[in-house]
This record gives sequence, C-alpha cells and structure tokens, in this order.
Amino acid sequence: MKSERGGFRMLRHEQLLQELEHDPLKPARKLPEPTRCPECAAVFRRGRWTWTAAPAEANAALCPACRRVREELPAGFVTLKGAFFSEHREEILQQVNRCEAAQKRNHPLQRIMALKPKGRGVVVTTTDPHLARRIGDALHHAYKGELEYRYNKQDKLLRVTWSR
Repeated sequence: MKSERGGFRMLRHEQLLQELEHDPLKPARKLPEPTRCPECAAVFRRGRWTWTAAPAEANAALCPACRRVREELPAGFVTLKGAFFSEHREEILQQVNRCEAAQKRNHPLQRIMALKPKGRGVVVTTTDPHLARRIGDALHHAYKGELEYRYNKQDKLLRVTWSR
C-alpha cells in the first residue's frame, strides 16, 4: 500500500519515509508526450523540455520554469554587489543576460525570472539552481572577485553571492 502525504510515502504498517528529493513543482505524474507549454512554447518530449516544434494535437501544460515564474518561487538567487559592480553595472548585467541566453538555448527551464535592485547591488532570481551557479562562475571567470555558494538541499535552492 503506497500513498503520498506531504513529502512522505506511506508504506506498510503506516511507516513514514521521507522522500530523498522533494520538488514542489514536479508534476504528480509523468506528462503525456508531446506536451507544449502555452506560455513559452517549450515542448516536453522524450522525458525532457526542449525548444522543438509541437504537433497541433499536443497536450498543454505549464512547464516548471513558467510555473516558477507565475508562483514567484525562484530556485536560484545571485546577489551582485561591490564598488566594481557599481562602476561596471551595465557591462556585468549584459554578461548575466548572455549567460542566460547561452544556457536557455539548450535548457528551456534555465531562465532569469527577475533582476531587482538591492541597495547598491542587484539580485538576479533564476528558475534553476544550475543557471545561478553558471552566472556566478561566468562573472568570477570574467572579473574575478569574491564568489560564495550556499545550497539548501531540502528546498533545492542555491544562493550565489558575487562581489568585487
């Protein structure tokens, strides 16, 4: 006897086992193929989201990235700060946008949700923790500075801080 209850699986004798990996935006069951996201036009096919064309009879469902944007649930936060950032703000934000474009080409679920001012810096929110890490890595590679990662495994959330 198996059933789902709040991140736990019920097994025989009412024993509770916590899931190893909990993603609140993961669908309860596998999506039928092909499925097209009505907001961004990404297509779920062969177990992954891609930028391929969908047939006219494709099912419709929001992709996880569009759900994160709609529900305002980022998976990554990149905080950009420091005197160097303030002096080179536009150039650094262009680098952030180029990094997103390069990743989004092959990974439709890796997107920037928002760029919000915070003091003299900016916080970039992303739909995927991998994109947050790649942005931090790209900035550190291009401009050096201080780079810090804090990963919350339970929430699948990455916080990256880059400063210079």
